Parts: sequence; structure tokens; C-alpha cells
Amino acid sequence: MDGENPAAASSERGSQGYSIGGTAGGGGGHGRLLVCATPIGNLEDVTLRVLAALREVDIVACEDTRHTKVLLDRHGIAAKLVSYHEHNERARAAELVERMRVGAVVALVSDAGMPLVSDPGFALVRACIEVDLAVEVLPGPSSVSTALVASGLPAERWRFVGFLPRKAAERGRLLERAEETLVAFESPRRLTATLAQLAERDPDRPLAVCRELTKLHEEVRRGTAAELAAYYHAQAPRGEVVLVLGPARPARPVGLDPARPARAGDGAGAVDALRELVDAGARARPAAKVVAKLTGASANELYRQLTDAPRREGGEAL
Repeated sequence: MDGENPAAASSERGSQGYSIGGTAGGGGGHGRLLVCATPIGNLEDVTLRVLAALREVDIVACEDTRHTKVLLDRHGIAAKLVSYHEHNERARAAELVERMRVGAVVALVSDAGMPLVSDPGFALVRACIEVDLAVEVLPGPSSVSTALVASGLPAERWRFVGFLPRKAAERGRLLERAEETLVAFESPRRLTATLAQLAERDPDRPLAVCRELTKLHEEVRRGTAAELAAYYHAQAPRGEVVLVLGPARPARPVGLDPARPARAGDGAGAVDALRELVDAGARARPAAKVVAKLTGASANELYRQLTDAPRREGGEAL
């Protein structure tokens, strides 16, 4: 993209496969920090450049030494590992900076993806910059960009907000003000509540729930807020979740009469909305509960009208 000449770039790199020139800071004869992206699930997704760096550095600072050792063992790499996590990062950053000032090369990795992106590392990067130690970033896997692309939502303009707030009011303000595609991490324990909150505000808002990306049980489920709220109300999510939301739209009116047919300009009635969810694969009773919560209608009445309709038309009840 930036027009770099591959031959010229190769001449500036050592046999280790990573840049050996001073890049982000003066550095001189000092050591430096290599910030390395690691796989978010599939261990084969690590880059050749990161593997080369991990083989050659003096120290690998990692969020969990046991987790990183699995990656290193998979690729036949022996390295000196030290822990670097949210509980010790300030003290450990000072130690690592002193090692780099006398020539050590340190690789920083997290359990998955790019350090600093909702993971430890900021204190170490800032400490290096403050004493003019070079900081080099070795790019690689990212659950953020992976989920964004997989979502099928607009990617020209988007924003990543890390983990969503735990409090519903704060979360609502953040989600309702998004004028662009929003990417966020969410706990599987809170996902159902978050989706219900989104569906109450705008049931037609397009979303994607991306779970366990690049892993054996990867799932990317796309749909409206109402559809996904109903689905995950019936089936509790597991694993790591990245939530991708289309831009927020003005609120739609709630309190629909469950027996009212759809009218142009104001969306479907509650029964019509329930029928759409069921047609999309949601189970009728859990979906009725979600629609009832959003519209103020009776869940039992919605379910009755849904199941009565086929009998009136000569079909079978659900």
C-alpha cells in the first residue's frame, strides 16, 4: 500500500527476519522493544517475522507464560519468558527498560492478538519512548479486524471501543451515539443483556456476533438486534465474543398493539415481528418473551396468536 520496494526493504533486515534499524526512537547501541502480534486462536496464524523475532530476542515478556509457551513449543522455539500482566506491568516495565538500556532486545506478546489492544503493554511502550528506546511493532492477527470483515457491515468508517461498559446506562449511551460501524468486546455472560438493550432501542439495527474466531467452534451470526437477542436468549453464548454493530439509527416507537397489522412507515406489528423471528430460526416461546419486552405486549398472547394463525389457515400449530 505504501509503495515500499521489497528489495530495498530486504536489504535493511537482518537474517532474523525483523527490522534491525532504529525505527520509532533513537536507540543507538541500546536494545529495543518488539511488540509482537500472536494468534487469536489458530496457532498457524502467527507470522514468519514474529517467529523469527521470538527465536532471536533476549527476553519474551508475556501476559501468561504458560499460554505463550504453548505457541513457542508448537514452533520449536526456546526463549526466556517473563510475566508481564495488568497486576505487575508498571514494576516489570521499569525492569525491562533497564535491561534494554544495556542492550537487551525484548519481545512483548499478549495471550492473543496485538498487545495494548485491550491487553497489557501501554506502560512498557510509554516507558521506552520516554527514554528514547526504539519501539517496533510486528503486525499480525487481530480479532477486531477479523470480526469487522466477517460481519459484512460497512468498513469504510468504523470505531473500536474495547470492552463494553458493565453498567447499562453507560453502555446505552455509547451504543446509541455510534454514527459509524462499532466493534466491541463483550463478555458472553453479558451478551444476552446487551443484545436485549440494543433490540429495545432499535430492533432492526444490523449486528454480527463473532465467537471463538479462528478456533474450532468459530461462529459468525448476523442479523438484526431483535433476531440475535431472541437467538442468544434461547441459546446461551460461550467463548470469546466480538460484537459488531451497524451505525445507530433513530429510535422506533414501542408499545405496539400485538393484533395490529403492519402499516407502511411504522414497521411490523408485534405478531408480525415474532413471526419474522421464528421464520429466521428462533424458537417461538423465547422469541415471544423478547418481543413482549420490547413492545409491552403479553408474551402468552403473542404466542397464542402466532400458533392460532396456522390453525385458522388450515395449517399445523408450531
